Amino acid sequence: MDPVSDALSSGDDMEAVERLREGYRKIRAELAKVIVGQDEVIEQILISIFARGHCLLVGVPGLAKTLMISTLAQSLSLTFSRIQFTPDLMPSDITGTEVIQEDRATGERKFRFLRGPIFANVVLADEINRTPPKTQAALLEAMQERQVTAGGTKHVLGEPFFVLATQNPIEQEGTYPLPEAQLDRFMFNIRVDYPSEEEEVLIMKRTTTAISEKVAPVLAGEDILKLQSIVRKVPIADEVIRYVLRLTRATRAQKPEAPSFIKEWLAWGAGPRASQYLILGAKARALLHGRSYVAAEDIQAVAHPVLRHRILTNFSAEAEGINSDNIIDRLIQENPVNESGMLKDGRVAKVLGS
Repeated sequence: MDPVSDALSSGDDMEAVERLREGYRKIRAELAKVIVGQDEVIEQILISIFARGHCLLVGVPGLAKTLMISTLAQSLSLTFSRIQFTPDLMPSDITGTEVIQEDRATGERKFRFLRGPIFANVVLADEINRTPPKTQAALLEAMQERQVTAGGTKHVLGEPFFVLATQNPIEQEGTYPLPEAQLDRFMFNIRVDYPSEEEEVLIMKRTTTAISEKVAPVLAGEDILKLQSIVRKVPIADEVIRYVLRLTRATRAQKPEAPSFIKEWLAWGAGPRASQYLILGAKARALLHGRSYVAAEDIQAVAHPVLRHRILTNFSAEAEGINSDNIIDRLIQENPVNESGMLKDGRVAKVLGS
């Protein structure tokens, strides 16, 4: 019997799982019409979306981060809004503002709330680190509570709702580093790297002609909400949950179970939200890869985007040229699993040493 049968027992659920896998393939095909390469980045964004999370994309200008997000919104048939963050941007420019409006029939004046660009399914927060913390904080309530408050009134955001923010890692003049509380709201911190030589040749060919590809919508908002609920039903073995906890708890340098290299290189480790996102991200990835249960390889695949912005390196690490990705690599290496993390009967293998 398929291990998913206990958690995803209804025919509608199984049909939705198949639709998720088919939708994933179609979305990748549609994005490939416009976006060259960046397969891992696209997969991580889709994992975050199906797990109901937000993403921070970090990369130098010109790597098609904005185009990738807007194209994705088209393929998902969702409303899209772009907010260009600048030093003079105010919180009301994001959330909206109240204005006085006069009723022409009665002459009565009353306040009316004009919705800001945050009221969209997919919100691109472009160069989020270019605005002061006060304006950055305007996103906190929306990202966490999925609502905004104006004039003492709460306005609920429509579902599905995702914030996909971009950040330039090399230009620091005139920028405001994101507070830790804001960073922790992002499920994934995704590194967008340069394309390969072959990919860059194809980019040059595509972008210097008059031919433009049109992206067809694959999934609607209602489909995504259904798929998000399916992701949470994916079963995960206790052994894999213990594996997740071993990874996250090992990053806490102040704790006795932290290995020596963590105590040497980290000033601060990941909190419980990291474990939650590791599990949710692994569940979504398992379904996208055609499996109805979570394996250790799914945890390892999402470890870098989940943990890299939740661990803080110290001066010793910086002096040795050690970054968060190096530490996560070693963390995974020193917490191995049996074979590929799976037993022959489909159950997840126990982690060595657990």
